[in-house]
Amino acid sequence: MRVEIWSDIACPWCYVGKARFERGLAAFPHRAEVEVVHRSYQLDPDRAKGDTEPVTAMLTRKYGMSEARAEAGEDALGEQAAAEGLAYRTRGRDHGSTFDMHRLLHFAGAHGRRAELLDVLYRANFAEERSVFGDDERLVELAAEAGLDADAARAVLADPSAHAAAVHADAREAALLGATGVPFFVLDRTYGVSGAQPAEVFTRALDQAWGGRSPLVTPVGADGDGQEAGQQCGPGGCEVPREG
Repeated sequence: MRVEIWSDIACPWCYVGKARFERGLAAFPHRAEVEVVHRSYQLDPDRAKGDTEPVTAMLTRKYGMSEARAEAGEDALGEQAAAEGLAYRTRGRDHGSTFDMHRLLHFAGAHGRRAELLDVLYRANFAEERSVFGDDERLVELAAEAGLDADAARAVLADPSAHAAAVHADAREAALLGATGVPFFVLDRTYGVSGAQPAEVFTRALDQAWGGRSPLVTPVGADGDGQEAGQQCGPGGCEVPREG
């Protein structure tokens, strides 16, 4: 079975959702026969490479929320991340273009290191103090940390066309499959799970896809059993965790 996951490094629910999916996959009896493929999705595709700003400033400017609400949302996301054993800095993070990171991820995929680089980028963006945006040498360091050749990674970043077509192709494919936000999971191109669902939902989806039964969740969000769509980030912003 192949599971494709569309995500963006700037998306906190992708960070949380990846951990939840991995827990769900660990409980799946046929997990050794599941191939996981990570695909690119940019939440802010029109942002210029050097256009970087604090996350809270972006939220207040782009989505019209108050600074207090933006900070409360970050605090709630930090709690969700902590519940999955993930570190999450609720203050002082930056937001910017992820295009070069996605190009590097495709480069890493060609060398069998895409999952490793994705983990490194997530940790750097959400848990560490140094920004991943607007600093090519920082990205080179992270690529090397993921086991990639630093000079080759530097050459990719120096050529804006390198792997760009693959990033755009992933985005077009996500749109064709009905994705309106991320994370977005597609099982064997038949079953779609939208958002950072609980681990047990992913396990049930894998069971149903393996057995060829009706889909648990459709690609557009909700299923016939009334299961709510998981939390996502999309063009309108990232959902704030519900209390309780």
